[in-house]
Order: sequence, then structure tokens, then C-alpha cells
Amino acid sequence: MEHRKKGRKLNRTASHRKALLSNLSISLIKNKRIKTTEAKAKELRIYFEPFITKAKQAYSFKDTAPEKDIHLRRVAKKYINDKEAIKILFDEIGPKVGDRRGGYTRVLKTGHRVGDGARLALIELVDYSFIKEKESTSSGKKGKKIKEKAKVEEETTKETDSITEEIIADEESTEKKGIVEKSEKKKTKTVKKTSKVKDKQEKAKKVKPTEDKKKKEVDKDKKTKVTPKVKKADDTKLKKSKSEKTTPVKKTKK
Repeated sequence: MEHRKKGRKLNRTASHRKALLSNLSISLIKNKRIKTTEAKAKELRIYFEPFITKAKQAYSFKDTAPEKDIHLRRVAKKYINDKEAIKILFDEIGPKVGDRRGGYTRVLKTGHRVGDGARLALIELVDYSFIKEKESTSSGKKGKKIKEKAKVEEETTKETDSITEEIIADEESTEKKGIVEKSEKKKTKTVKKTSKVKDKQEKAKKVKPTEDKKKKEVDKDKKTKVTPKVKKADDTKLKKSKSEKTTPVKKTKK
């Protein structure tokens, strides 16, 4: 017979297990839904549901016997050491449960963990329908988003209109400036061309007389080089003729 074997050890000591379940119950009260392993979720259900029955009883004794309400809160506080969680449990969850006779939580299996292959599960409070809340919040958010989008579009259209007007005005001014600049550039180009032509003409005029001078100098050099040679030849001839005249003819003795 398996007596006194209730509960899972979860590979933890008694104190560690107690702290784990207390922390899980606090997070479940605050968030109304937790994702954890399947073993922890099933163990938490056994640990946590009695506190909801206490909260329901306290709500029923609130007007008739308020001291019982205080007593039940103190009992719950021994195991759930969080003031905010106790307040939510007794003021919000207890009245919402109403006449439900147990089965306050729901465990949903979600498959295996990637790392170690542990079986995962969701544990949530039955009286909090998350799907409807999501739909209502999403619809409200959609309406707000649509209105915000319309406002943003109106503002953007106004801004774009003002920007387009400014751009058109800038383009017109730039076109006018461009026409003026083009005319000025043409004028400057023509002035530069005329100045270049004049410079070329002046350079040509300066070059021509220098070339003529060089030609004249070359001709002079040629003449000077030729005349002395001729003179030297004439001088040699004269010297020879004089020597012939002056040299006496020697008489030969017989």
C-alpha cells in the first residue's frame, strides 16, 4: 500500500520544494497564466487550489464575520509571502470564482523542451478567459490604431502639401538663377575666347621679328665665315709671287 507517498519530490529538498511552489503560486496569481514543466504544473495545482477556496470563504464572511476573513488571510500569508499577491487573491480572484466548486486551474500540455526534452505545460486560472480578453484588447487597439493612422495621415498630407509648395517655389527660383548663371557663363566664355585670340595674335607678332632677326644673323655669320678664307688664299698667292721675285738666281760654276 502506498501510504504517505503523495506529491512529487521534483529532485529538490523539502525547503527548496516549498519555496519553489510558493514562488510559482505568486507568479500565477499576478499573471493568471504560467509556462513551466508538466510535473511542476500538476504539483502546483494541488498546492495552490486550497488558497482559492480560502479566498472564496473569506469573501463570503466579509460582511457577516470579518474576523474570519482576517484569519484566512493570515493563514494564506504563511505559505505565500507576498502582500500584493495576497491582496489580488482575496480581493480579485476570490470574488470572481463565485460558486465554482473546485477545478480553479487548468493544465495544458505544450510539447517537449528543445534542450533536454522535458515535457512542458501551461497552467492558468479557468475564470480568466485569455482568448476573449485578447480579442477585446486587439479590437480596441485596432480602433485606436485606425484613428491614430488617420490622424497621422492627415498630418502627413498637410506636411507634404507645404513641402511641395516650398519645393516648387525653390525650383522656380533655382530655374531663374540658372538662366541668369547660364547667360553670365556664356558672356565670360566669349570674353575668355576673345582674350585668348588676342594673346595668340600678340605672341605671333612677337615671334615673327625674332625669327627675322635670327635669319639675318645667320646670313651675316655665313658671309663673315666665307670672306676670310678667300682673303687668306689671296694672301698666300701674293706671298708666293713676292718670294719668287726676290729670291736671286744662283749661278752655277762650271
